[in-house]
Amino acid sequence: MRSRHIFRAFPDVEVAMMPVRNALVVGAGIGGLGAAAALGRHGVDVEVVEVRPDSRVVGVGINQPGNSLRALDVLGVLEECLAVGYPYDRNEHLDWQGRPIVVTPCSLGTDRVPPNNALARADLHRILLGAARRAGARIVHGVSVAELVDDGDGVSVTFTDGRAARFDVVVGFDGIRSPLRRRLFGDAYEPEYTGFAVWRVTLPRPAEVTHTMLFHGDRSNTGVIPLSREEMYLLHVTAEPEDARYEPADFRELLRRRLAGYGGLVAELREDLPLEGIVYSPLSEVHLPAPWHVGRVIVLGDAAHASAPNLTQGAAMALEDAVVLADELARDRPVEDSLAAVSAARFGRTKLVQDVSHGILVTEMSITADGLEEFAMNLREHLPGQAAFIEAELNKPFRLERSADVVAP
Repeated sequence: MRSRHIFRAFPDVEVAMMPVRNALVVGAGIGGLGAAAALGRHGVDVEVVEVRPDSRVVGVGINQPGNSLRALDVLGVLEECLAVGYPYDRNEHLDWQGRPIVVTPCSLGTDRVPPNNALARADLHRILLGAARRAGARIVHGVSVAELVDDGDGVSVTFTDGRAARFDVVVGFDGIRSPLRRRLFGDAYEPEYTGFAVWRVTLPRPAEVTHTMLFHGDRSNTGVIPLSREEMYLLHVTAEPEDARYEPADFRELLRRRLAGYGGLVAELREDLPLEGIVYSPLSEVHLPAPWHVGRVIVLGDAAHASAPNLTQGAAMALEDAVVLADELARDRPVEDSLAAVSAARFGRTKLVQDVSHGILVTEMSITADGLEEFAMNLREHLPGQAAFIEAELNKPFRLERSADVVAP
């Protein structure tokens, strides 16, 4: 057993010296920045490379459920997120004319964290970027991996800007179309299109939008989620061809057409859609079997387990990945064993989220106008129990029991 060296990475955090001295994180999204912050808080020297030229974020709003907030608490940014977000504790289901079906209270969260906290994606990214930098991470934009060689003792990396460096571990949070996943596993696990896409846009928040409201329509689904005292975001899920290519200039009219038939609040919102700021995203999944690593290189987040968004758990799973990765790499054992433990610990939980999210998506998108009444009856009867079950699973601890030689943050 190597000796236990304790040093101060932060004034208020004691951390054990890690077997991993330095790490490369590929991708500066939510998961990548979370990993940089988590590893840095454990004393690891972290470099993050991001192919995008700057830190601007494409997206609208994002909900962070209670388990994600627990991960953000580990990273030391919970209070920042709560300060700019909108906490809420229930989901309301309605038909597409605005008639109530059922309200389900959210049992996620703890005494310290609320069941949900929605916020602007740009705010979450800014907060995590700050956390990564405070933890000592270097963030390099406009750069990706050109060459990667794992010789068993470390990983030699050549970057697209011509630099070369050596790392104890390489972590890919490089998204659903992950080049790093392709390097490790070939093209066998490319994204699988679900047949559906989501339209999102930020709008002023009406006073009645104090929680998630989901409106079930004719083979479509619309939702509104509060982001702050002033703003909310609207989402609309539709069936779309896999090869659909729409011009952003047409998004407003395309979304207005797809919202035709909705009444009540959604009809009002349809008339006030902005000319710009609408985001269109095809919904795809990634099903990478465990283990998610080869040697000293691992992929996590959407690169390993991209999911449909119906449980709002995509970012949550990536942030949990980041925390568990840092925990496991802090253990006094070979890096490859720690990486194997990460995917073993994470696979079942992420698969549960994938399976449930996919089931909700397919079920909701199969409902026709004629079948809405029967769907509403089933929702009233079964949804409260189903929601309580999945939330009980997600409320379980996601961190493994820590080894005796690690003082966790």
